[in-house]
Amino acid sequence: MHEFYKLFAKIGVYLTVLVCLVSRASLANEIELPKNFVASSSHTNNWAVLVDTSRFWFNYRHIANVLSVYRSVKRLGIPDSQILLMVADDMACNPRNPRPATVFNNANQHINVYGADVEVDYRGYEVTVENFVRLLTGRNENGTARSKRLLSDAGSNVLIYLTGHGGDGFLKFQDSEEITNQELADAIEQMWQKQRYNELFFMIDTCQAASMYEKFYSPNILAVASSLVGEDSLSHHVDPAIGVYIIDRYTYYALEFLEKVEVNSKKTMGEFLSVCPKRVCISTVGVRKDLYPKDPHKVPITDFFGSIRPTEISSSVVNVTLSTIPEEHFTPEPISKPNPALFYEQFPSKLFD
Repeated sequence: MHEFYKLFAKIGVYLTVLVCLVSRASLANEIELPKNFVASSSHTNNWAVLVDTSRFWFNYRHIANVLSVYRSVKRLGIPDSQILLMVADDMACNPRNPRPATVFNNANQHINVYGADVEVDYRGYEVTVENFVRLLTGRNENGTARSKRLLSDAGSNVLIYLTGHGGDGFLKFQDSEEITNQELADAIEQMWQKQRYNELFFMIDTCQAASMYEKFYSPNILAVASSLVGEDSLSHHVDPAIGVYIIDRYTYYALEFLEKVEVNSKKTMGEFLSVCPKRVCISTVGVRKDLYPKDPHKVPITDFFGSIRPTEISSSVVNVTLSTIPEEHFTPEPISKPNPALFYEQFPSKLFD
């Protein structure tokens, strides 16, 4: 009897496999998609990690920098759920701010980059080297909210923007700790090994910024820095109303370029890499392309700063019939009625007999 059951089980497995193969063959014959129905694309989603590492009122410009980039990527289609914003201080609510709940990147107050719907994911003393590295590598502590996680995958194009005070081979966080270029390179390598990005665009605005990408060794990285090693990144202009510099030069001209980009723009990453020539930046913008396999002049800027998926419209008919069994052969299963609920008297009379 035991051998009979084993034989019966084998026959059942063979029948299941046969049914699956027949079903797949049937679907392949019935669903005929037009050629090139889906455009070939190297990525499927976009993420942005935007970090301001400085606090204190005199570093107002660094928060204006990061909020300027935040505003641009959000306008071009990356949703807040895929933007990780780290802001080390709250300039909008600082008592020295003569215009409460606003942050401007221009003395003429053209654009309030703080806006009405800013979602800050890491604020104040949450902006640390440890949290930044955990964010990139996915090694978040238990209980970390989903909104504070970089949930990218092998199909993600990731933009990383950093601004603050730095030097040769390091970037300061909160004026109390530093991340080195080797630590940053190793964190990005972990991202690659864990399939957390498809392509990565690294952008940094700080003094001696190019030193921060010198140690990169992971593939598919395009990097730009506001200054070369040995150079300072300079501020753009002062707002007399608040008495401090309001934005850095490189980010100012980068934002000026991004403000002219629309969701259907044909502008490329190659154009973006040259937005701030030395005559206006004063510092020399550094670019690293040896780890990036594509020609930046053929890569749309929305591949990193937007979230626009290419779509093709087909005029041919697509047959999506999944079954050839006539409808009359389907017999719907009878719906069983649930058992009626049982109710008991609140005060059974038998208790008082």
